[in-house]
Amino acid sequence: MIAEVIVDVSAYPIDRPFDYVVPEEMRSVIECGARVKVPFGPRKVVGYVTRLKQETDLANSKMKAIDELLDLEPVLSTELLAIAKIVARETLSYEIDALQVMLPAAMRAKYEKFITIVEPDAIIDEDLRNLMQGRTRIPLKQVTSSSLLKMIKNYVAQGIITVDNSVSQQTKVKKVRMIHIEDSSTLASLLDTIPSNAKKQLQLIQWMKDHAGKSMEASKVIEASGVQQAVLKTVIEKGAATESHEETYRDPGVSQLQEAQIPYELTEEQQLALDKVNAASTTNKAETFLLHGITGSGKTEVYLQAISHVLKQGKEAIVLVPEISLTPQMTARFQARFGGLVAVMHSGLSAGEKYDEWRKIHRKEVKVVVGARSAIFAPFENVGIIILDEEHESTYKQEDTPRYHARDVAIWRSESFHCPVVLGSATPSLESYARASKGVYTLLQLSKRAKNQQLPAVSVVDMREELKEGNRSMFSRQLADAMHIRLEKNEQIVLFLNKRGFSSFVLCRDCGTVVECPNCDISLTYHRANESLKCHYCGHEEKVPLVCPQCESEHIRFFGTGTQKAEEEIAKLFPTARVLRMDVDTTRQKGAHERILRQFSEGKADILLGTQMIAKGLDFPNITLVGVLAADTTLHLADFRAAEKTFQLMTQVSGRAGRHELAGEVFIQTYSPEHYAIELSKSQHYEPFYQLEMTARKQYGYPPFFYITLIQFSHEDLMKVVAFADKGTTFLKGSLSPETIVIGPAAAAISRVNNRYRYQCLIKYKKEPKLIDTLQQLIKMYRTDWIKEGLLMSVDVDPSTIY
Repeated sequence: MIAEVIVDVSAYPIDRPFDYVVPEEMRSVIECGARVKVPFGPRKVVGYVTRLKQETDLANSKMKAIDELLDLEPVLSTELLAIAKIVARETLSYEIDALQVMLPAAMRAKYEKFITIVEPDAIIDEDLRNLMQGRTRIPLKQVTSSSLLKMIKNYVAQGIITVDNSVSQQTKVKKVRMIHIEDSSTLASLLDTIPSNAKKQLQLIQWMKDHAGKSMEASKVIEASGVQQAVLKTVIEKGAATESHEETYRDPGVSQLQEAQIPYELTEEQQLALDKVNAASTTNKAETFLLHGITGSGKTEVYLQAISHVLKQGKEAIVLVPEISLTPQMTARFQARFGGLVAVMHSGLSAGEKYDEWRKIHRKEVKVVVGARSAIFAPFENVGIIILDEEHESTYKQEDTPRYHARDVAIWRSESFHCPVVLGSATPSLESYARASKGVYTLLQLSKRAKNQQLPAVSVVDMREELKEGNRSMFSRQLADAMHIRLEKNEQIVLFLNKRGFSSFVLCRDCGTVVECPNCDISLTYHRANESLKCHYCGHEEKVPLVCPQCESEHIRFFGTGTQKAEEEIAKLFPTARVLRMDVDTTRQKGAHERILRQFSEGKADILLGTQMIAKGLDFPNITLVGVLAADTTLHLADFRAAEKTFQLMTQVSGRAGRHELAGEVFIQTYSPEHYAIELSKSQHYEPFYQLEMTARKQYGYPPFFYITLIQFSHEDLMKVVAFADKGTTFLKGSLSPETIVIGPAAAAISRVNNRYRYQCLIKYKKEPKLIDTLQQLIKMYRTDWIKEGLLMSVDVDPSTIY
């Protein structure tokens, strides 16, 4: 028997299956999708079995045998193996990268070199003997001295020492020590044998008598009985209990937020949408639905009831949310409805927790998975529905290899399982809405809020007028007055500012110098908490200069505004208000999202201030005021989606107010009140915005009228990156159809990041049959020659941003 194996090596010549002989003892148990350890060149690596066959073109003498079978149960189904091939082809990535992304990081291989002493008596060097301390095998990384390394090299040449690779999984299964208490008669007879001065032993056995026959974790026995570890060990040795180590799951700890209950009763529109989705799942139809419902229209209840219908059929469900901050709330809702059938997967979990959640899914112990982008690869084998909430979000697109979009993978998987996909959003992406308009997707509309509440009253505040009237604060007088009223009424406020840090940049008023990152062509952001300047691209950090680095003037000032500065201003204007800030800086620690949201849901804060992570999905009954402090931060980016992103953000954040009994009010502060993205978000009218934006996209030739692919080149040498970008663009122009437009090469909007210069070119096309083949040829040229000269090149089909 021959196995085709994709090995764990990301390199161009190796991006194909290799044939290995399956040893006799493995033939009855090996399956496609299992991980194996195989010899590859001089080392052993992990690989994935993608096919089993009886014959091969290779001579049997040239073939090596599989060294070890790592999984008795395959970790990847045949369906996921097929999806990996599609992902690799469509995103132009290595197949091994597509396979790896489907598994939790804990299951990826950890490679470590070891030295083994074959002839201990031949080692005469004292330093090496001291290092080994009688052992015959140690990790090579423990040898830090260059003289010792040289000596080991000599011993290896003589055959006295061998160097081998150890391959192991990064995270182990968690085990707990369990104590199994004996029956009461055994404990009673044991009490008579304990001397009266062994008071702690007597105390523990008396406690055990009250819990006779039970099994408990050792830590809980110690805590409940009030004795030390040594006492427990002694009574176990005397026969009071036995112990074992049992496998357990790590608890990802889903936060129970105090939010309003979702009504089970459906409106007429909700029922109509649900009936169509249920019909597709009942008839096993791979149909893609776009559920376009205004904020607060009850999309989540449609999801819950559609999943309930699928579970009754004995099938499984995958639910994706775009933002880690939404996972606690969404998971809490799903667990309230489906109990222990729900697993959760997102980047806020530790490697061990992710591994345990993955194992629950793989072992079929759960039926629903709620998670961020990577949860689309959940190892279910009977999926009945896939849901993407807030489908327009750019976070569904992976920014590094393989650059897949979760929406595309959802549709590919739905075709394998013949099940519906539901894309839900109050502000769908233009591409999705255009597909729904053409009948490629089925459009479902929810035009009213679930409880028939009015949409919040939205006011657009022209900050130019505020400046003219002498108000230099970041709070307009209207917003400040509204905040005072809400604070007096003990109602809650959400303030949105899509810029973290304290100030956007530091500028010298005398010579105009802006303090920039030494590694990137971008200004440094001032962070007040530790008086430092940080680059949000490469992580460079430095102390705030007291004088201008150019002219040594002391007139150095902070300009622009961020969430830290807003927090300080709130403290000055509303000294009694309790404020929670939620941005990348305050949510670095594990569980920070849940902690902040739980405090806010329990009414322990009056104001929630944050970046876009607070703009979506939050559903708390006491929020009556939403303030957008600067609507222009996303509007003037060098990105063709800038207006769309602004409209989506404004609409989403406005939808946080007045979702229940209390009426809501929204203030949007801007310097561009006349822009249609701002003007139309005021009334939350999606269709007029869609028509205007589609006209602009058609005029300038952007999606959904054209497809786009972005190719980016980067190098430490400016002249080299220009030369390679020119070579690549010339090749593309000569190879693609005349109707396809190749723009560039040109410097990227941020032309230097981490000391690497960046150039890019953009391909626009309506239909380009030669695209994939041409890009693969370009990648071949890059991987065989250009990469050796220090060039980095990335190809992004359908990028979420182009700057």
